[in-house]
Amino acid sequence: MPTESETGYDPSLGRKFIFVTGGVMSGLGKGITAASTGRLLANAGFDVTAVKIDPYLNVDAGTMNPFQHGEVYVLKDGGEVDLDLGNYERFLDIDMTFDHNVTTGKVYQEVIEKERAGDYLGKTVQIIPHITNDIKRRIREAAEGNDVCIVEVGGTVGDIEGMPYLEALRQFAHEEDDEDILFTHVTLVPYSKNGEQKTKPTQHSVKELRSIGLQPDILVGRCEDPLEQHTREKIALFCDVPTEAVFSNPDVADIYKVPLVVEDEELDEYVMDHLGLADEALPRSQRDTAWRDQVTREKEGEVTVALVGKYGLEDAYISIHESLKHAGLEKQVDVKRRWVHAEELADGHDGQLDDVDGVIVPGGFGSRGTEGKVEAIRYCRENDVPFLGLCLGFQMAVVEYARNVLGLEGAHSAELDEETPYPVIDLLPEQKEMEDMGGTMRLGAHETDIAPGTLAHDLYGAGSCTERHRHRYEVNPDYIPDLEDAGMVFSGTSGNRMEILELPDHAYFFGTQFHPEFRSRPTRPSPPFVGFVEGMQARQTAAGEQAPIGGDD
Repeated sequence: MPTESETGYDPSLGRKFIFVTGGVMSGLGKGITAASTGRLLANAGFDVTAVKIDPYLNVDAGTMNPFQHGEVYVLKDGGEVDLDLGNYERFLDIDMTFDHNVTTGKVYQEVIEKERAGDYLGKTVQIIPHITNDIKRRIREAAEGNDVCIVEVGGTVGDIEGMPYLEALRQFAHEEDDEDILFTHVTLVPYSKNGEQKTKPTQHSVKELRSIGLQPDILVGRCEDPLEQHTREKIALFCDVPTEAVFSNPDVADIYKVPLVVEDEELDEYVMDHLGLADEALPRSQRDTAWRDQVTREKEGEVTVALVGKYGLEDAYISIHESLKHAGLEKQVDVKRRWVHAEELADGHDGQLDDVDGVIVPGGFGSRGTEGKVEAIRYCRENDVPFLGLCLGFQMAVVEYARNVLGLEGAHSAELDEETPYPVIDLLPEQKEMEDMGGTMRLGAHETDIAPGTLAHDLYGAGSCTERHRHRYEVNPDYIPDLEDAGMVFSGTSGNRMEILELPDHAYFFGTQFHPEFRSRPTRPSPPFVGFVEGMQARQTAAGEQAPIGGDD
């Protein structure tokens, strides 16, 4: 029998665990289902956290191509993780750590290092019990200090990569009390050509899950429309769960309304009953309604934002898209997003930016598309179009200003052009002395001092802010005096690092070296994004007031 130290098991802690698996196909929305469940439990007064299991062999997501895997999300402690952890932070309004992301690379690296150090005393190291013990330990440690821990297993049931994790969960359920464990399985319920909701994919998925030794307590059907009653009854019969344990997760216009949909089906009540939490939950009349109030606010009008990047995939910039939604909810305006490929703007915007209300230039690595980003920034500066630059977008705003205002032809980032005559973006002197390239990376949450009397101070309402970073190069201190003399204001700093820039005489020209999108929440939108939306609204209003009045004389 494994020891408590090997698995993290402690029966006195009384924590509750919800394990969420998926079947039939990936990308069904089990993460949103899990996050929505957590949101409802938090509304009922419980402390909720989450763990995302990613069965890939990478230790973290930092080296993954965003075009293939979506955005690399950065946590407060600098952990580079899967974008699903961003959804958990946004839905639960919590700050997670790198320990809340379990990858196969992490697990095997830990076990192999222990084996090399002789920790296993000559035993044969195997999937069971050594790998599964490490998985269980990580889950339990991540759950510490919370009432409920929701664990999402990435991939689909039957994937060879996920088998050790499902075995670990089987053991986990064996070790814990029944009322402390709940298994939720999310599966696809498609329509046939004649409009019938088909249950066979769900049946086969649950059969696969049961063959591993796991019986779901709750089934959630992802479908275009809510499950019909006879569909729920058929699923219940063939999958051996009560009919009241079959829930719908139908398509909705906005993912932030999913908690409202599953709440209407009383998913939260069923979960709390199963876990023995019903008596401890706040009465429904006393539960937090801030989420519902925010996501159901009426909107008036719309603004259109051009996102100028190099990855033609929404998931590559998902936190930016969500932050724009949050700011739109706050300002009660519908924010439309338009993708503009940066490489197409290298020779000028060619009318692609004429009818947008604002432009965002996001972060990124590599030189591809940077000239187009510079041109987009120039267009915004010269035409008084609201602009928000994030990380690389901030740096390219410095490059654009150096080239076209200071007249430094060929100015660039030394990261992107080692031969530039004017490296306005470069490694700081202390970074150049480091032998380990990883040591030059600035990751995670850092505090920024904000100058009084600036737009940044107005937006944050304070003399400092704490935001998350993911970059290596900085504004070159040698060029800062000339940039400031020419009118650029560095309103946020961290020692000798420039963190925020702005142009005072502009509709909205704002750049951040950090990534404010990683801390934006539906009920707590990011200040730079709120300011950006306000700038677009103000520009629309001004344009309307200046428009000529039509009609015959």
